[in-house]
Amino acid sequence: MEKRRDVFQAISDPTRRDILGLLSKKTLNLNGIVDHFDSSRPTISEHIKILSECGLILVKKQGRERYCQVSLDKLSEVTDWIEECRKFYTQTVDSLEGYLEKIQHKDKNDHFKNNNTTQP
Repeated sequence: MEKRRDVFQAISDPTRRDILGLLSKKTLNLNGIVDHFDSSRPTISEHIKILSECGLILVKKQGRERYCQVSLDKLSEVTDWIEECRKFYTQTVDSLEGYLEKIQHKDKNDHFKNNNTTQP
């Protein structure tokens, strides 16, 4: 069964996020990337493969070297998802604030009515 990769999987790993951060500054070959980490070349290669499959980096062959450059357009999927969550959260908080204001206003009115009622 073929693994389905997406941008969320890519950014879920701290090493892959660090690779993206590194490549956002400059294009590097695989050895240049490996030099920045305490991981083995095969481990970094696997991270590069996942990032490439997710569309976050482009790997270009120049002679015998493979150069990696960042392609962050796919991160828009993450920002879109975050924005939807933010809208839901904001609506929920606004609704809760409205409800609490309504209850507080009702409690004040009830208290006022109870204290101003004259007894026979």
